Amino acid sequence: MKVFHKLDEIPSDFGPSLISVGNFDGVHRAHLRVLAEIVSRSQERKAKSVAVTFEPHPMRILRPDSALKLLTPTPEKLRLLEQTQIDAVLLLPFTRDASLMSPHDFVQQILRNRLGAVEVHEGYNFRFGHKAAGNVALLKQLGRELGFEVVVYPEMQVRGESVSSTRIRELVQEGRVSRARGMLGRPFSIHSTPGRGRGYGAKYTVPTINLSHYEELAPKDGVYITRTGIAEECFDSVTNIGNRPTFGVESFAIETHLLDFRPLELTADTQIELFFLARLRDEIKFRSVEALREQIGRDIRKTRHYFGLRRLNASSVGVRL
Repeated sequence: MKVFHKLDEIPSDFGPSLISVGNFDGVHRAHLRVLAEIVSRSQERKAKSVAVTFEPHPMRILRPDSALKLLTPTPEKLRLLEQTQIDAVLLLPFTRDASLMSPHDFVQQILRNRLGAVEVHEGYNFRFGHKAAGNVALLKQLGRELGFEVVVYPEMQVRGESVSSTRIRELVQEGRVSRARGMLGRPFSIHSTPGRGRGYGAKYTVPTINLSHYEELAPKDGVYITRTGIAEECFDSVTNIGNRPTFGVESFAIETHLLDFRPLELTADTQIELFFLARLRDEIKFRSVEALREQIGRDIRKTRHYFGLRRLNASSVGVRL
């Protein structure tokens, strides 16, 4: 997958192309439906498939006080887009000046002239241009004027709810990671590294890892059933998100206890991906450290039971986890 970080990087003979424009935060099931279609149709038309997205997220420029936290930071978004087998991504720098571009200029200058659009595929609620003045009706009109087709996709629903990045963010913030998974089409996850300054040696021999500070969206404080990917290995795990109130110190942490742990190579730069599968409980203050230990034991037993049932169900239908 080719990534263009500015318009000048696009070759002059680029195109013809089938394009979808969006923020693609989460690269969720509605995004994947559109991207799969343009990949397939581009092969039929001997054209290129292109996703046009923005850096940073427009909300961070237009509404900086919104404190928007992303489902997928840009490196992860690009990794997920690459998995769709799309040919190219245009990662447009989004600035105040860029936000002033009219819908007509955006379509003509970027989609038609730079990318050679022959088809543009968008969701039913797509908005574009200065003050989001453009909608799919205007896009169709511009398509007729400039010589490209427009394909509009209806709302996608999962369990009676519209699939959108906004709704998925709400679910994650509420701790409803199982529901978010249904909309994403995969478990919600975060990428991080071990917390620095903890004296890791060549071999890591303690089954609990504190993740380093994470700037983007994390689930609501509480205890979760998770899977933890470390380099080439993956462990069943229990993860606590919060301030550890039993110890009387406001010290926010994402702390993961690895089940069936074995010593592994780990440095402060080791990449970790934490997959959130289900919520066990809220974070609470215990009367003693011993009471906390007893609860952790119960959390671990519930987690082992969860994974045991999943593997039993998977094996019964011939699926490997």
